[in-house]
Parts: sequence; structure tokens; C-alpha cells
Amino acid sequence: MIEGRQVSVSHLDKVLYPKAGFTKGQVIDYYIRIAPVLLPHLRERPLTLKRYPNGVEAPFFYEKHCPAYRPEWVETATVWSKENAEEISFCVVNDVAALVWAANLGDLELHTSLARRTNIECPTMVVFDLDPGAPADIVQCAQVGLWLRAMLEQTSLQNFVKTSGSKGLQVCVPLNTPTTYEITKAFARKLAEALEEKHPGQVVSKMRKDLRKGKVLVDWSQNDTHKTTICVYSLRARDLPTVSTPVTWREVENALKRGEAEKLSFLPDQVLKRVQKQGDLFAPVLTTKQKLPAI
Repeated sequence: MIEGRQVSVSHLDKVLYPKAGFTKGQVIDYYIRIAPVLLPHLRERPLTLKRYPNGVEAPFFYEKHCPAYRPEWVETATVWSKENAEEISFCVVNDVAALVWAANLGDLELHTSLARRTNIECPTMVVFDLDPGAPADIVQCAQVGLWLRAMLEQTSLQNFVKTSGSKGLQVCVPLNTPTTYEITKAFARKLAEALEEKHPGQVVSKMRKDLRKGKVLVDWSQNDTHKTTICVYSLRARDLPTVSTPVTWREVENALKRGEAEKLSFLPDQVLKRVQKQGDLFAPVLTTKQKLPAI
């Protein structure tokens, strides 16, 4: 029983991260414990499930349509998909019970829309996904992130950074004011192209994989109505149960200065301790109101 709701869980001892020995029970426990800071970032946002029913080394699948067998208290958001020419009823995780239900399905990763279901065409933020092409890694992302931060600060835009939990970093510019994806995507693309022009040896803004070797892709294309972004505090399906973790720009600077990628990699217990000590470093993303300057 969770908050008055009956939630069925099963196979809690199943190992979902073999190299770490991390079980489904530990996944659910992490999501319950992180829920106070995670749920505000999930609330009211259409969620795409990325399910690993047999663990991170086995096949996975995306699930946009919220399963018909969901409990009646799991909310949904009906969104018209131009790409699929159909309405899709996404799951919406607004409480701990729904979070545990999704985790029990093997939904390790939480991929959300940049907009809330109440105004699905209005993104609440701009996201820059910094994705390194080998042999570049998160240290190179740190440098590009700092260049991007300087560019954003020239326009007086507050910005926040988190690890993707995978290979790179993500820089978020909260808006929480009326806008459109057409505006936010154009803005993100313009800055990505400006970074590439200024630092052609380190940055690429085009999506072609053959251009990424040794560089950092500043992915502006995430700012689209049909795209999703990994939610802050979500687990990732890597060898280890790494987490998309809010960090300070000082931490980014230190990782770059020392050349230590491990400074920007966090496991569940580390994230829980950080939250206990620092609170939610990403809380301002939910409330900060600002508008994009004209391009």
C-alpha cells in the first residue's frame, strides 16, 4: 500500500544491472526515496516508458501508449502525434504509487516531454544536450558547457546543468512563460551553430554521426514537440545504475580542470546523499520565469 493505493510489485530480487548486482527491488527503493525531488519534475508531463523487463543487458523497448492494464489511478495525457497520425495516451506520473508501478514494469529510464499536458505546445524550457563523440568524453562536454553558459549569460538567461547519466551533460534554460517549440528550437540551433563556428575543432551542431569523432555535439533538436528528454534524477540503463544528476557549475569547472570524468558520474546512493545535503539543485528550473531574446 502506497499513499492509500494498492501497488503490486514482483520479482524484487531480479538483477537488472548484472555488473553492479543492482536489483529491481533496489530500483524501486531508489525511486521511492528520490520521489520528493523527482516528482515535481515529472508532474503533468507526458512520459515515454523505456522498459528493460529483463535488465540492461537484455532487449528493451519504448512504450508511448500507456498500457491498457494500468491501474485506474495512473493518469494519462492524450496528445496528437503528427508523426504517427494518431492520438497517443501517454502515462503521467504524478505520485509515488504511479512511479512504483512504472518501475515495477522495468521502466528504468524516465523520458518526459518538455511541455506539460495542460499546454502541450508550450515548452517550459530550452535544453541543450551535449553528446561527446569518442574519444571525447564528459570532460570535453564540460568545456563546451562552460562556453555555452558564457554565451547564455551574455543574454542574461539563467541556466542550470545536469549530467545526462550517460555520456554527456545537459544545459537547461527555464522559461515558464508563453512560447512555442518553433521559437525554442530556433534559438537552440542558433546558439549551437554559433558555438560550432567559434570552436570548430571541439563542437559540432549537425546531427551526422560521421562528424562527431572527438567533438561534442550540441544537440538542439531535442526542442521539439515529438521529442523527449531524460528527466532529472532518472536512472540510466548503463552497466552501472548511473543517474541524471543536477550539478553546480563549480563542479563542472573542477572536472574540466582536473580532467576527471568520474567527477561527473553519480550512483543512486550518492545522489540521495547529495539531495539530503544540497536539496534539489534543479528546483529553480520549475519556477524561474524568463523569455528568450530575439535572435
